[in-house]
Amino acid sequence: MITREEIANVLDQPVYDGDGNKIGDAKHVFFDDMTGRPEWVSVKTGMFGSTESFVPIRDAALVQDHLEVPYGKDQVKGAPSVDVDAGGHLSETEEHRLYDYYGINWDSVLSEAERTDDGRSAAGTGTAGTAGAAGAAGAAGAAGVAGRTGEAGGKDMRAAAGTGGTAGTAGTAGGMTGRKDAMEREGMRGDEAMTRSEEQLHIGVERHESGRARLRKYVVTEEVQQTVPVTHEEVRVVREPITDANRDEALAGPEISEAEHEVTLHAERPVVETETVPVERVRMTTEELTENETVRGQVRKERIEAETESFTEDETGRGGKRRGRE
Repeated sequence: MITREEIANVLDQPVYDGDGNKIGDAKHVFFDDMTGRPEWVSVKTGMFGSTESFVPIRDAALVQDHLEVPYGKDQVKGAPSVDVDAGGHLSETEEHRLYDYYGINWDSVLSEAERTDDGRSAAGTGTAGTAGAAGAAGAAGAAGVAGRTGEAGGKDMRAAAGTGGTAGTAGTAGGMTGRKDAMEREGMRGDEAMTRSEEQLHIGVERHESGRARLRKYVVTEEVQQTVPVTHEEVRVVREPITDANRDEALAGPEISEAEHEVTLHAERPVVETETVPVERVRMTTEELTENETVRGQVRKERIEAETESFTEDETGRGGKRRGRE
């Protein structure tokens, strides 16, 4: 169980489920009006922390630098959305919905709150009064955002200062006195001021895989044609008349005889062979191109208007009422 002294170590820290999956970051802690113990923690989830889910903190544990809750990530993200009123309180109806969603018995919550009450009466000694707390026992309230800077190290923490619930009318004295005392302890001054909040749009980028490119080498066969000159020998018969210069050679043999003379002919033919040589190197590189994209979102803002009433008298002396708005 998380104690009040450990709240400073919980806020703005990661929240994990029992399987080690990160759910989000703890943003606010809500205290029980009657017991004064931390009861709920709101967790910012989503890509940009745009969603806030409520998780019971009673069975949570502070493990090193993060908060661990006994609920799955999907279960927390699927928790019902609840409205927190201007005073930072969960209504009894909203808290009922959360308890039912997480399977927590509402009767056991009431019994635990009554045991912790230590017999405090409706005289205003309790945080919300016994009768006043009967209508909303355990309704986790949030009294202020920065009122406990001394205890939480300046972090944004909300502490208990419950309204006493719908059934708190029966214990008006105790409930209202307890509320006033708790508000004064938390550094509040009643209804003198309202806090106006608004949502801000935080836009970031994420890197994801958009495609793949690869180099692939394969072999193709091409027909290559080239003309080369080739030579060959042919026989040509040359006849020479007998002259004084060759007479002796011509008369060297027998006068009449048979003879044979053979000549070898030569010819050229193309010879083809291949040789592998490197011709170029090919590689791939990536280039980042920046382009602008327009992102649209919706944010909610609170508006505060002042209503005034003035009383006037007409010519007949009768009073009248006039309303105005600023």
